[in-house]
Amino acid sequence: MAGLADGQVRLVADDGAVAVLLLSLLFAAADFEVVDGVPPPRVAPSGLLETLPALVRERALAWERHVREVETGLSEEGSGQAAVMRPEYDPARRTLAQREEAKAAELSAAGVATSAVTVRRMRARYRRQGVWGLVDGRSRRPYRAYGQADERVVAALDEVLEAGRERSDGTLTRLRVYTERLLEQRHGPGVVALPSVSVFNRLVRTLAEERGVQGSARQRRWRAARPAVPFQSLSVMVPGEVVMVDSTLLDAFVVLDDGVVERPELTIALDVATRSICAASLRPRGTRSVDAAELLAQMMVPAPMRPGWPQALAMQHSVIPYERLLSVDTRLAGAAARPVIVPQTVVVDQGRVFVSSSFVAACASVGISVQPTPPGAPAAKGQVERTFSSINTLFVQHVAGYTGAHVGARGRGARGEAVWTLGQLSELFQEWVICGWQVREHAGLRHPMMPARALSPNEMWAALICVCGYVPVPLGREDYIELMPVKRQKINDYGIRIDYRTYDHAALNPYRGRRSAGADGLWEIHYDPHDAGRIWVRLPRVGQEPDYVWQDVPWIHQSLVAGPFTDFAWQHVRQVVAGRADRAGREHDLALALRDLLERTAAGHGSHREKTVAARARAGQDRGPVPGLLCGPKADPVPGRDVGAEDSPGPVAVVEGADDGPAPSEQAAGVVQVYDPVEESLRW
Repeated sequence: MAGLADGQVRLVADDGAVAVLLLSLLFAAADFEVVDGVPPPRVAPSGLLETLPALVRERALAWERHVREVETGLSEEGSGQAAVMRPEYDPARRTLAQREEAKAAELSAAGVATSAVTVRRMRARYRRQGVWGLVDGRSRRPYRAYGQADERVVAALDEVLEAGRERSDGTLTRLRVYTERLLEQRHGPGVVALPSVSVFNRLVRTLAEERGVQGSARQRRWRAARPAVPFQSLSVMVPGEVVMVDSTLLDAFVVLDDGVVERPELTIALDVATRSICAASLRPRGTRSVDAAELLAQMMVPAPMRPGWPQALAMQHSVIPYERLLSVDTRLAGAAARPVIVPQTVVVDQGRVFVSSSFVAACASVGISVQPTPPGAPAAKGQVERTFSSINTLFVQHVAGYTGAHVGARGRGARGEAVWTLGQLSELFQEWVICGWQVREHAGLRHPMMPARALSPNEMWAALICVCGYVPVPLGREDYIELMPVKRQKINDYGIRIDYRTYDHAALNPYRGRRSAGADGLWEIHYDPHDAGRIWVRLPRVGQEPDYVWQDVPWIHQSLVAGPFTDFAWQHVRQVVAGRADRAGREHDLALALRDLLERTAAGHGSHREKTVAARARAGQDRGPVPGLLCGPKADPVPGRDVGAEDSPGPVAVVEGADDGPAPSEQAAGVVQVYDPVEESLRW
């Protein structure tokens, strides 16, 4: 150190290099140390005094006054009073040893037996540690919640409690037996004795509270699944930056077709930045990957106003900057007040629906990154889990047929109270999302300029969209087909066979028996599990953009089955129909059995299992107007096949977001637009 001035220090290295530093930075350095000098005095940890009992703290402060009087001669009797000097502590008349003797005599006369050595020791401790050095050492010992219990018993019980996090609930007697066995294995029989039953039970409760292993098995699993500390909450400030998708069984019964009553499955997409429920799907139990893919499609297009909804639910009457957005995206005309959010990253759990290759491929096709959470870690998507809890308390518990959170909370006759169909409950929920959830203040949403006021999801989206901008993403018929699950199959002479169903079309003639351009030589096929009557095949197209076309291929026995059916219903029929030697006869028998199942259940006959299968099949078709999803080129039947004209798919959808309806020439050519708010509301 060569110089010290104006809060700066000049340092000179061995090689002559000179550096100038601020003293504050030098003193704050973790490795700062004074070499070859008197160690600097340490600031007393006065904050620790507040953690001590009041009596211990007062004794330490009293000793501080006594030590100061011995050293300076001045007595501080109270705050705001002038210090006085008593003759027996006057440094000009008495030596330090005499003053120490006087202080010891004074304290002993007051009832506190003290010697001059004790006063001298307290002075030394005060110089080293300040007031903290005058605190009774017994009060500074670490607190032991388990008292004087044997450390070996505590360690063994701790290990037993930790090993039981994932086990079913048991009694305290079981813990005592397991702890005794562990002590015998480690220290030998009879070496370490367990405390009495009452002391052991208190020790169990104390350790369980400290380790967080008390409560039910479900609570212990929840605590064990929390991320390792230190961790910080997810901070997202862009709509769509992180969207969490999850499913849960709704705590309410609905009535399916034929009077079947069961709990539906709710799948939602929650935007973390705005806490908006961007899309929701209510399906029978057994959500498929196509349902999750359709959820993505719902997020990217505006939600149309439905008949019977008040105009207050329209976007133009909400806090959303409607006029500015309408100039960018004309599809918002007549839309409901639900944000249109294009996700960048989708966070999902380890459910097979969300980690399936079809869902991941659907997300990749629209530029969305999929981020699965660790197994058994619900805290990793805590926002959507908390939203499900809010849906139960704010909406579901007011619905007829409410079941309660668990069987123990279920009332008598809850199944008989169910009056809403799946479609009706879905309508109610979609309306509640817009008029209830999106306009309700959320404690986790705060505007940077108004941190004291909680915002609603719509208000938060309106605030962020003005900063981040809005880019409409049009979705056409091809985009919806891309979201469907994928298979790769050969195109044989008889067509395409999937799970004992043969699909054929005259457009496949040039490609029968040929290899595709892919490395495996198979053709890309997309299918809808809720509409197994047809598939889509990607066929090449030379010299045009795009260089492929989606071809609808119907099932050859589609005319035998008048009603809609799902892959779930087909699997049920396969289990009950005996197989034949030839494949063609087997498929024909399955088609007849499927028709018989749908007709019998429609007439109110059949077993409960058959009614459930048919009800789910019909409910699988009740998905509402997904724009462009069921549009496609007319499928010309192959000569000699059982494809009826009434069962062929509809026209091609090619126009996206137009202001006006299709031109007369387009109508004559069988072309309709994918999204039109007016037509969409009329459809509903």
